[in-house]
Amino acid sequence: MQAAIESGTANVDMLSDPSADCISEALKMAPGARTALSFEEVVADPKIDAVVIATPSALHMQQAVLAFENNKAVFCQKPLGRNAAEVAAVIEAAKKANKLLGADFSYRYTTAFQKILPLVQSGELGKIFAVDLKFHNAYGPDKPWFYDMKQSGGGCVLDLGIHLIDLMLYALDFPEVTQVNSSLYSKGVSVKGKNEVEDFASVSMELANDINAQLACSWNLQAGQEAVIEVSFYGTNGGVSMKNLNGSFYDFAAYRFWGTKSETLAGPPDAWGGRALVNWIDQLSVRSEFEASAEQYLPSAAVLDKIYGRS
Repeated sequence: MQAAIESGTANVDMLSDPSADCISEALKMAPGARTALSFEEVVADPKIDAVVIATPSALHMQQAVLAFENNKAVFCQKPLGRNAAEVAAVIEAAKKANKLLGADFSYRYTTAFQKILPLVQSGELGKIFAVDLKFHNAYGPDKPWFYDMKQSGGGCVLDLGIHLIDLMLYALDFPEVTQVNSSLYSKGVSVKGKNEVEDFASVSMELANDINAQLACSWNLQAGQEAVIEVSFYGTNGGVSMKNLNGSFYDFAAYRFWGTKSETLAGPPDAWGGRALVNWIDQLSVRSEFEASAEQYLPSAAVLDKIYGRS
């Protein structure tokens, strides 16, 4: 919300949260905002042009669709839905209402990713044949709903891995993912097919154009630091990588590789956290109509369904 306020383009007019403490903290940032007792009250207000949804995953589809039915543009925390069917329903509702839809795939907007993206897409790396994705978190979520499959839709893959799958598909222009093999664990025991939330995942994916991708992600991994985050692309003429620094969730560097040599392309500081929201606000300030780029949110959801054995 702070990023929205600092953009100077949006006016935070109304707040709604079941937690009085959260409302109190939000009012410190937006002291002139009105408060609502429910989400329904927010979207019914004719003075509201758009809503930002940051609720548990089980509510995202329902609330986004309701907002579109009330002629509001929507920016939603990821995931847009707990599965591909819910994500598709949100996109369809946005199309029907002809309203702008954005999702918080914030890592797209890091300077590190923006530095490696043109190298992947230009062909400078030659034939891309391998992608390596890692997102390990030394902690787990602090809210109980994350650990309830009905509410969350999944564990560390849906919480963390979805960001990296989105980056991979986005950089490679959304190739078809033809085969997925996944191993899912909770506290060291396999949970695949048990409808339980995983805290560790190892996934192998085969993509069109003969590309192999490997994903590993976790909560509470004994990794020796707070986080391990990495997105690497390897081609016949070189490689690139985006990596977090010193276990940070926020500091990233970008690298270009040739054999045993490397070049640093970007590093901190980089205030990227609110850029996805600000980008959506900037779009909204020009036009509120549906943008076809929102359909890019569906492929990553479809891959997650394959990882969880739902398709």
